[in-house]
Amino acid sequence: MDTRPDTDPAKLLSDWMEFERGEESPGRVLANLKTHGMREVLENLAEEAESNPQ
Repeated sequence: MDTRPDTDPAKLLSDWMEFERGEESPGRVLANLKTHGMREVLENLAEEAESNPQ
């Protein structure tokens, strides 16, 4: 059973910015990105890129 929350791009950006500011370790940031749906965002972007080659 998947208990992760829905993908939240704003939360993903917040997680990343915490890393850029040095507030979180890389391992914690990766865990947060996984929890908040980075895979789904990347999969969607890859599908869009395949559908709309430039």
